[in-house]
Amino acid sequence: MHYRSREVVQVRESAYDCDVLVVGGGIVGLSTAYAITRAAPGTRVTVLEKERGPARHQTGRNSGVIHSGIYYRPGSLKARYAVRGAAEMIKFCAEYDIPHDVTGKLIVATDRAELPRLHALVQRGRENGIAVRELGTAQIAEYEPEVRGLAAIHVGTTGVCDFGAVARRLAEASGAEIRYGARVVQVDRRPQLGVAVRTAGGDVVRGRVLVNCAGLYCDEVARMTGDEPDMRIVPFRGEYYTLARPELVRGLVYPVPDPAFPFLGVHLTRGIDGGVHIGPNAVPALAREGYGWGVVRPREVVRTLEWPGAWRMARRHWRYGAGELRRSVSKGAFVDAVRRLLPAVEEEDLIPAPAGVRAQAVLRDGVLVDDFLIREGARAVHVLNAPSPAATASLPVGREVARRALAVLGSV
Repeated sequence: MHYRSREVVQVRESAYDCDVLVVGGGIVGLSTAYAITRAAPGTRVTVLEKERGPARHQTGRNSGVIHSGIYYRPGSLKARYAVRGAAEMIKFCAEYDIPHDVTGKLIVATDRAELPRLHALVQRGRENGIAVRELGTAQIAEYEPEVRGLAAIHVGTTGVCDFGAVARRLAEASGAEIRYGARVVQVDRRPQLGVAVRTAGGDVVRGRVLVNCAGLYCDEVARMTGDEPDMRIVPFRGEYYTLARPELVRGLVYPVPDPAFPFLGVHLTRGIDGGVHIGPNAVPALAREGYGWGVVRPREVVRTLEWPGAWRMARRHWRYGAGELRRSVSKGAFVDAVRRLLPAVEEEDLIPAPAGVRAQAVLRDGVLVDDFLIREGARAVHVLNAPSPAATASLPVGREVARRALAVLGSV
């Protein structure tokens, strides 16, 4: 990460408001605050969150799945932290009486061309220390009578929970000062002194170290700090439906994902409330908080189009993108994708549900970053890619970010 000086608000050597200043009150930022106060009691932590409460974006708008870690490259941060984080998340939910359930899930091949990828997932799961059971066509019905496929694998450690409730509990238990409605607009970072942040309301908060967990805006906060992250967030909207006949699905059912993309495909998720969500797809959003086609922020669109990686990504993956766009604008096309797994579903069974937006880091060469990305600058730690399974992995991810923040704090 390159460093450049950018003076916007003045840091004074005296009167720090906190030791560690966390930008972002999603599950990763709150887990980081929680981990810091446990690893170093007495450390003063302040969290700045622009919304009026925690977990209003990626954390609170996902499918609520506690992922097993089967999809991720062995040895990657996602693999290590998802496997560890799933067990810790279930324990955390049990300890704090947060709604959760270990349901298990099926990953189903519906086409012969998917069978090699399904077998590769079995091997990957075993390398990641995950127990899987291989199923034939008839065995699929033991778990999901209405689901059809050529073969499947059953992963028993997958579950569901209320990640919004987890985030709220982390906020309460962290002991940090959490300021809601505090959107960061300027940062002054002085390597010999610390960081000063100005919010949209005009408040200035001073800390010794800044931790950037700003999710959809993490690249912008990094640049405000004076660090060039060499990536940009490209927002992808994930659109969901609710199944009007939830009795068709007992648990969680996924297609075999395309390994070229960090998206898992349209899947079926029975949540902790007993309802079944179907989705998401992955379509480019016209704003970083573009939860519908009607939400357009021209300045944000221009910033995306100015990034050469966005154009290179589009040229490389335009066929995949065209299919996702078709399923976005055509409910019939979306239903056709669902019917590959669940033939009994009808178009009237799908009821529109709130969408989410994934903060996907894209490199200059157009590569979609497929692992967690954490970088450090002077007096700063930046979390630059933390989409799914970040909620599942939030406790170990928070400890890793906390470790780095405390190391920076100890060196100043």
